[in-house]
Amino acid sequence: MPRDLAYPKERGNTVHRLDQRAKYDLHTIHSIINSTPVLHVSFNVTDPAQGPFPAILPMIGQMGSFSHPSAGLDDTLDCYLHGYVSSRVMKIAREDQAEGLPMTIAATHCDGLVLSLTPFSHSYNYRSAVLFGYAYPVDDEEERLWAMRLITESVVKGRWENSRTPPESAELSSTTILRVRIASGSGKIRDGEPHDDKKDLERPDITSRVWTGVIPMWETLGDPVAAGSNCVEGIPDHIRSFIDKANDKTQAYAQKATRDV
Repeated sequence: MPRDLAYPKERGNTVHRLDQRAKYDLHTIHSIINSTPVLHVSFNVTDPAQGPFPAILPMIGQMGSFSHPSAGLDDTLDCYLHGYVSSRVMKIAREDQAEGLPMTIAATHCDGLVLSLTPFSHSYNYRSAVLFGYAYPVDDEEERLWAMRLITESVVKGRWENSRTPPESAELSSTTILRVRIASGSGKIRDGEPHDDKKDLERPDITSRVWTGVIPMWETLGDPVAAGSNCVEGIPDHIRSFIDKANDKTQAYAQKATRDV
């Protein structure tokens, strides 16, 4: 049973527009982050020669707790990010090890296309989350390996045990793990049917010719295609199981989200 821990509402994370859709509980926000294949991470660039714009990168990451590995999504967690050792974000994070590199992490799922009577009222069904935190390079080898396994298992569950592990020293030296200590966060969810204005719903000349409703939308994992160098016959159970469960889950959520609760 999820607990009721939540990120406190502060100036930077409070949702104002359609605030009835806002979510602050840890379980909802962490679930969105952990189920999003690609996170978008933004941070300020410290070198003026690189231009005035904040940087934003697509990165792989997962919520977790090295000190409490059994912690659930409703617990206080860090966000672990994986990247190449000489990438710009990793270099800047090493420069700011004392205070941590401030960064924002965003994740979004699109669950449906909401078609209304007027273009103005069209929308998406979606789940989004934003985290604000401070990033620190992980230097402890045990924590680095733990985080690599955490992130690998988020790609395909069971993959760590079913691949060549542990990583070799050259692989470890070329990879940096960032631990982002989360300061605050919020989520926002839209689901259900179109919400048209009463004045339009009462016009038969519009309602008789304009179809309204929701087109469910979900990510689908296709049939695996073996590499030319692959020597394993058939599809391993851990891959087939992961695909079936992931597809069932995303489809079920998108279809459920088409209706008002």
